[in-house]
Amino acid sequence: MISDSGIDLGEMLHRSIKPDAGAVVAFVGVVRADPGVRAMEVEVYDEAAVEELRRIKDEAIARFGVSSVDVVHRKGRLSPGEVIVLVVCASAHRKEAFRACEYVIDELKRRVPIWKKELTEEGGRWVKGDAF
Repeated sequence: MISDSGIDLGEMLHRSIKPDAGAVVAFVGVVRADPGVRAMEVEVYDEAAVEELRRIKDEAIARFGVSSVDVVHRKGRLSPGEVIVLVVCASAHRKEAFRACEYVIDELKRRVPIWKKELTEEGGRWVKGDAF
């Protein structure tokens, strides 16, 4: 899912807690306050991103046997300290949940068409990503 508003961490975590899930693992990505960075602009090719996120989610479920995977990535202008991405994986056991969570964030960074620009006093600079 792509969102142009804040991510409710508690709501997403709570939604993943179910009787068959003995482990819920989350990765929370935050806009880092690197020197000189005042904000970050996140651009997304929405239709392609949503489809690729769906494929990654399905792959994680099939590959690691987790019971659920939820992903939300922000777009728009964000300030340092704001949550930019949340991945939540639930499984009967923790190892599968950790592996799935790592897989999802790694594949998201490699395959999903999302671009980030750091905004500084001097202007903007694109952040070099893994895929594009």
